[in-house]
Amino acid sequence: MPQAEGTSWDVIVVGGGNAALCGAINAANMGANVLVLERSPIEERGGNTAYTDGLMRTVYEGADDIRAYCPDLTDDEVAVSDFGAYTEADFFDDMARITQYRTDPDLCEILVTRSKETILWMRDQGVRFFPNFGRQAYRVNGRFKFWGGATIAVQAGGPGLVEALYRAAEKRGITVRYDSWVRDLVYEDGAVKGVVVARPEGGDETIRAPAIVLACGGFEGNAEMRARYLGPGWDLAKVRGSKYNTGDGLSMALKIGAKPFGHWSGCHAVSWERYASDFGDLAITPQYQRHSYPLCVMVNTAGKRFVDEGADFRNYTYAKYGHAVLQQPGQVAWQIYDSKVVHLLRDEYRTRNVTKISANTLEELADKLDEIDKTQLLATIAEFNASVKADAAFDPNIKDGRSATSNGVVRSNWANTIDTGPFEAYAVTCGVTFTFGGLRISTEGEAIDVNDRVIPGLFIAGEMVGGIFYFNYPGASGLTSGAVFGRLAGGSAAAYAQAHVPQPATAA
Repeated sequence: MPQAEGTSWDVIVVGGGNAALCGAINAANMGANVLVLERSPIEERGGNTAYTDGLMRTVYEGADDIRAYCPDLTDDEVAVSDFGAYTEADFFDDMARITQYRTDPDLCEILVTRSKETILWMRDQGVRFFPNFGRQAYRVNGRFKFWGGATIAVQAGGPGLVEALYRAAEKRGITVRYDSWVRDLVYEDGAVKGVVVARPEGGDETIRAPAIVLACGGFEGNAEMRARYLGPGWDLAKVRGSKYNTGDGLSMALKIGAKPFGHWSGCHAVSWERYASDFGDLAITPQYQRHSYPLCVMVNTAGKRFVDEGADFRNYTYAKYGHAVLQQPGQVAWQIYDSKVVHLLRDEYRTRNVTKISANTLEELADKLDEIDKTQLLATIAEFNASVKADAAFDPNIKDGRSATSNGVVRSNWANTIDTGPFEAYAVTCGVTFTFGGLRISTEGEAIDVNDRVIPGLFIAGEMVGGIFYFNYPGASGLTSGAVFGRLAGGSAAAYAQAHVPQPATAA
């Protein structure tokens, strides 16, 4: 296998999304000569990042911090906004509660305490942020009140983040090679010293560097690995993002003794358009989101509710409710909305790429939903309507305590009677975003082996970092985690490479 000709590299970054680019940029900022190897063609670059909304969870004390993140924010926008605060204590509490207290304390501390500095660092690299009006704050009485701890987003969403990071990489002279499928690590004398890349035209190419950063995603794009690690039925789930995240980085690291870590049978999975494409499609994937379920009654084909749609703000439940849908007959459920709340539905419900049924009466709706048990569906809705706690005022900006119950399933908040037509129903299935299982790393981003020793020359970032998320995750913390640990890995890789540059021989 021939050594690549031309430039010698200090740091090779495998992957092309948020974590990879943050790593590459930070390494270049420290003076490293950086090569990025992206498996996809240029048109599909960005990994899962390109398919996100660009929402990023970070700590802030109030409006002044939001203005620091979002310099383009106007005085008028601030005047009609109640940003509140989201402190380090809030972030820690959410991470602990949502992961059932399993999140690794050292990694969680890095994520939380470096979230603010990382967002500001990204801003300085050319990423532009704005408060996520309308999707993280409903306008009530003329004011936006932000909820759920996820207040800011990248302008133009995930694609905007990808473009901004690649612009920053280009300015720093970082070389990016597309269609570069890394298949193996060069592991010699107990250290990682390069990668093996499959050439598009055939054959392999070895590219050497003293430091390698793996930031090439989890195994969500690999049906065989999903079934093996997540369990039966997961091979049938849709994949929300990149088809190139097939677990290759994990496999090649495990092969040289890297330590598996975290929730390998867990993943981020959401309610997703029933007839979505099998993998992400950059042109239409955002239209497949079905995240307004806290306002609906969600039933399976037996006509029964099976989750507490209003258990918490969407940010804290959506990443686990895809699991619940996958467990239903046919891996399908229907979200049913009353006309009193349809004006609050997110924009993607109003696109062409929806499986939607409308009807003026509940009986008509039940007839049209012919795969659902009609008698049970009407009984479920009648029981639900009769139990709505009408003395609690409906307020989508807070957990309002407006509860209900049916089929033995409690609805904790935002319950409204389903009695005012026209009614709308949307079919959903399970969409996998990313897998939680990954590799053990040090607090410097170094890969750790099964003997709990550092693997020299190997650094890990992004979805490949294990031990952060278990069972569920606080919405918008994925991109933040990718940026924080990408930046960490890139900086550590650059320092390692600089310490391992061959020194010229000294005359005796």
